[in-house]
Amino acid sequence: MEVKVYSTPGCPWCAKAKQYLGEKGVPFKDIDVSQDMEAAKEMIAKSGQRGVPVLDINGTIIVGFNQPAIEQALGA
Repeated sequence: MEVKVYSTPGCPWCAKAKQYLGEKGVPFKDIDVSQDMEAAKEMIAKSGQRGVPVLDINGTIIVGFNQPAIEQALGA
C-alpha cells in the first residue's frame, strides 16, 4: 500500500491527517508542497485542488482530513 500526504508545515488539518495515519500504524510519505513545486503541481493535477491536505491512498485521492474516506480507502 502506498500512502502520500501532500501538506504544508503550518496546516493543522495536515497535522491531524498525519497523526491519524500514525495512530493507525499506516506508513506514509509526507510531501511538503510549500518546498517542492513539482510535488505541488502533481497534487493539483491529481486532486484539482490547491488546498492541503491531499491524501493519495493507492490512487484514491482524498481532499482534506476526511476520516471516513481515509478509513474506506485504507480498508479497500
